[in-house]
Amino acid sequence: MTTRNKKAAQSGKSNTPASLFDHRFKRPELLTWALTHRSLSSETNPESLLNPAADNEQLEFVGDAVLGLAVAESLFRRFPGSREGELTRLRSSLVSRRHLGEVAARIDLGSLLRLGRGEEQSGGRRKPALLANALEAVIAALYLDGGLDAARAFIERHIIEPAIPNLHLAMQDGDTFSGAIGDHKSALQEHLQATGAGHPHYVLTDQSGPDHQKRFKVEVRVEDKMGGSRALAESEGTTKKQAQQDAARLAFQRLISESQHAATEVEVAE
Repeated sequence: MTTRNKKAAQSGKSNTPASLFDHRFKRPELLTWALTHRSLSSETNPESLLNPAADNEQLEFVGDAVLGLAVAESLFRRFPGSREGELTRLRSSLVSRRHLGEVAARIDLGSLLRLGRGEEQSGGRRKPALLANALEAVIAALYLDGGLDAARAFIERHIIEPAIPNLHLAMQDGDTFSGAIGDHKSALQEHLQATGAGHPHYVLTDQSGPDHQKRFKVEVRVEDKMGGSRALAESEGTTKKQAQQDAARLAFQRLISESQHAATEVEVAE
């Protein structure tokens, strides 16, 4: 932690962070760093923006990696009968920005953030994206101060365990992705990126009904190897967002089914 960080003027409440994070920091400056938003450095010392240690963005990078590892390991232990595709979808839901923002709000992380006056006045302590980023930074601070065990304990208690009932329910109901704690569009995009298939595109194909009862039909497409695109699924809903989410869900199911079918054919051939 640099001297410039320590001189930052405005801070959030710092009430018993050790009890909140179940860890007593040997290097408390790591926690201060994790809770420092870029807006504070920008307002109190603009020159410090050239220093990566002036805000928590660098820690977000580390925290994202630690979170991914801890969640993957936990799901591997908790769902030993699940295939890779199923575990990937569960992991996507747990590490989604939406879920992380909800977790951060639940533990009142916003009250501890060190924000600039402008971000404070614009409601920064309640912004889901800002909270999700700060949560990743806190995970990095825990990891750097107490190792993987400290970070894992926090992740298990606050991110994974509260969501386990929803995950089990989704699996039992045959839902291939737990929409209760994530979103289908994010899961589809991560799957396509992981398989090198590019990005999904959502096309509004139809809308009907009066203004107060609109129905929207959306098709999700992905680029093919010939330079064109192919339709993965189509669905409709009372809002464009709802139609996109359901189309993404159907597309995701289709891709997983296709990959499992291909794997079975390979096994039979061998």
